[in-house]
Amino acid sequence: MAFAPSFAPRLDLRQSQSLVMTPQLRQAIQLLQYSNIEASAFIEDELLKNPLLERDDGGETVTALEPEIAPALAEAFSESGADSATLAESGMLPEADKAPLDIDLSNVYDSGPGAEIYGNGGGMGDEDWNPLDAISAEKPNLREHLEQQARLAFSSAEELLIAAALIGVLDPAGRLAETPAAVAEMLGVELARLEAVRSKMLHFDPVGLFATSLAECLGAQLAEQNRCDPAMQALLNNLEFLGRREFKRLQDICGVDATDMAEMAAEIRRLDPKPGMRFDSEPLRPLIPDVLMRPAPLTEDGATDWILEINPETMPRLLIRRGFHGRILASASRETKSFLSEQMQSATWLVKALESRAQTILRVSAEIVRRQDGFFKHGISHLRPLTLRDVAAEVELHESTISRVTSNKSIATPRGIFELKFFFTTSISGANGETHSAETVRHRVGQIISGENPKNILSDDAVASQLQKEGIDIARRTVAKYREALRIPGSAQRKREKQPA
Repeated sequence: MAFAPSFAPRLDLRQSQSLVMTPQLRQAIQLLQYSNIEASAFIEDELLKNPLLERDDGGETVTALEPEIAPALAEAFSESGADSATLAESGMLPEADKAPLDIDLSNVYDSGPGAEIYGNGGGMGDEDWNPLDAISAEKPNLREHLEQQARLAFSSAEELLIAAALIGVLDPAGRLAETPAAVAEMLGVELARLEAVRSKMLHFDPVGLFATSLAECLGAQLAEQNRCDPAMQALLNNLEFLGRREFKRLQDICGVDATDMAEMAAEIRRLDPKPGMRFDSEPLRPLIPDVLMRPAPLTEDGATDWILEINPETMPRLLIRRGFHGRILASASRETKSFLSEQMQSATWLVKALESRAQTILRVSAEIVRRQDGFFKHGISHLRPLTLRDVAAEVELHESTISRVTSNKSIATPRGIFELKFFFTTSISGANGETHSAETVRHRVGQIISGENPKNILSDDAVASQLQKEGIDIARRTVAKYREALRIPGSAQRKREKQPA
């Protein structure tokens, strides 16, 4: 006898585990991803809302001596895929049954860092609010404008590093506040390599930035207009006479008559001597680091260690006003006691979350510094391969946590200010089992080609063979890829260019 399948409704009991993302848990994750400036803005907002919080203006900064940094305070983010759950279990967040009930659904939406700054006084609940219009209405500042162009103009990490360093030393007028030689020495790169990057950046928008002198700034603008002929170049080389209105002397130097000289002088006056001031007359804001790094006193064996600390100028410390809470609570009504209880739980959560954030950032930064110690001591050629997984395994955190920690964060080092993401590079296998940073190998390819004999131009195969002799296992096509990334022509074209006339 056959039975037809039953489609009648029925009740089943099933047991499962899930992670509920409360607004507090979302904020804990966002705090870890915030830069110090963004976290500071969040703290200022909390200070206005919570009467039990106050700023600690005289506290000590959170400091760590590499390599060990209070690992217990970072355990909240150690489990794969359960960062927030572990944070709650560690006691750094209010327990579920003690946390205040939050019925404001607008707080549940994970809008991401900085979403609250958009709009014209309205919130995300406004019907006429359009996030695309808000984003397009925001104009990038000069630094962001130049960084966008650098990402499009350069493909290698070395070029992007040099570009970031040059952007960092611009003065309000748009010229370099440091000499190219000083910047090259700081980065540990060859001056010719830095000048190659700077010459391209001279033609970024607005044209004339990154010049070392007024003449170079104006010359770049004239070259962009295809007007930098020999006579105009001679005028640029003698701008002091133009300032003193010695036109007759300039006519003799440039080999032009009075009419041509008047036109050339008028053309010079139409140029912009301070292209950096075009962005709403706002000077270039300095890149403010989230982590500060300085050398520690030398050890007995002469080795150099590093001390890391959260930048105290950008990250205020908070205190809970427990005395004020006790005085008010003694004579408070039932409603006031409920309000104070919620504010105390919120303040306790925030202080613990910020402490955990600071210690986690320091712990990850210390591991990066330990891995890239050669770069800080000797320059870019000693940059080691490093991945998120390497750091995660060493500090016993999840890769997603390392990604959050290194996003939007920068560190001030003896070689300049760098984003933490910069220190993560791919690796190339070596003949003896060692690994080499792809950026270091790319740098070595450039060195080999720049030092080649003009009478014996090296092919990509020859460069690969030389690198293999140095213990770097690399294929010809990889050499060709790195050479193209460095904007170096092929061997045939280099041979034509280097042949004597």
